[in-house]
Amino acid sequence: MKSFVAAIIVAGGRGERAGQTADGPKQYQRIGGVPVIRRTLERFLGHPRVDRVVAVIHADDGDRFRMAAGDLADRVLVATGGTTRQASVRAGLAALQREPPEVVLIQDAARAFTSPDLIDRVIDGVTEATAALPALAVSDTLKRADGDGVVSATVDRAGLFGAQTPQGFPYAAILRAHEAAAASGRSDFTDDSALAEWAGLTVRLVEGDPDNLKLTLARDIVMADERLRNRPAMIDVRTGNGYDVHQLVEGDHVTLCGVRIAHDQRLKGHSDADVGLHALTDALLATCGAGDIGDHFPPSDPQWKGAPSHIFVEKAVSIVRGRGGRIANADISLICEAPKIAPHREAMRLNLSAMLGIALERVSVKATTNETIGFVGRREGIAAIATASVIYGDGA
Repeated sequence: MKSFVAAIIVAGGRGERAGQTADGPKQYQRIGGVPVIRRTLERFLGHPRVDRVVAVIHADDGDRFRMAAGDLADRVLVATGGTTRQASVRAGLAALQREPPEVVLIQDAARAFTSPDLIDRVIDGVTEATAALPALAVSDTLKRADGDGVVSATVDRAGLFGAQTPQGFPYAAILRAHEAAAASGRSDFTDDSALAEWAGLTVRLVEGDPDNLKLTLARDIVMADERLRNRPAMIDVRTGNGYDVHQLVEGDHVTLCGVRIAHDQRLKGHSDADVGLHALTDALLATCGAGDIGDHFPPSDPQWKGAPSHIFVEKAVSIVRGRGGRIANADISLICEAPKIAPHREAMRLNLSAMLGIALERVSVKATTNETIGFVGRREGIAAIATASVIYGDGA
């Protein structure tokens, strides 16, 4: 059974070690022309298993956050952080209490290179009684020194690991742990897994990712910016196809590509049965191997009954962008005997342009009949075929 998963992006710090620029603390500085926090948000908002994202920000950063997040801001629950990271995480956990998740991921905003595979590993590592900590085995030789900088011992690195985020927890358990720590006056935990250990929660390691770097110093920001700007121009263009069909029954309208068209029949389906948008959703998901529309919006789920299908397309767009994709174009062919599509084509294209966030010239809607052959020809249903091209890699 699918768990309800939320992610808390901790972004309330001042980032003194990275220095301040005109953009503000490190999480708002730009790498590859994009604010660090936006890149981090995209990773989680675009992940198909993450249902809700909370950003915990400094009380003074409301406008700065909205500017950096851009169009993503409306999809994020914002909480105000405290004077410590620990207090900020607690604020994020409290923000989820109205509709608590089963699993919560706690992520540093300054980790902008977290991969979808790492997020999956952390989610899979969480149980009702176990937290999941992504970590890498320490490879450097470790030394212990005295107050004068004189080496006093070489530390055995066997069994030592460097912790990363996101760290995953059963929500109820980590909330109780944070509340217990606050009640006992403890505010010195360096990360949430340490707090969980103190509270008696089992923490299990999962494989970390060497590319999941935390941007801490000013030079880290510079190196990340160079990494993104100077990445070899290897263009990865992928094309996805989608097909959908719905039965026509007695009614007074059909909805196609988001346009309501008066008609003497309607399309039967759990949602609004918009075959064009359903086919497009599958085409987009196909470009990054993210399953199909039924995986994300099962018809057995009552919340999608009568839902407008633009919701499905927008979710697919978010997933594509979270995987580093840039949508290049979309093409939909509607196959029906009636109604006439031509009078509504431009309205459909405008809808698609807005949903996909691409220029109108990159969107095509076509229509054809089935020459009275088959179920379409007998006006028993309407079919749609969609194709989407997405560029992955540098520049996305």
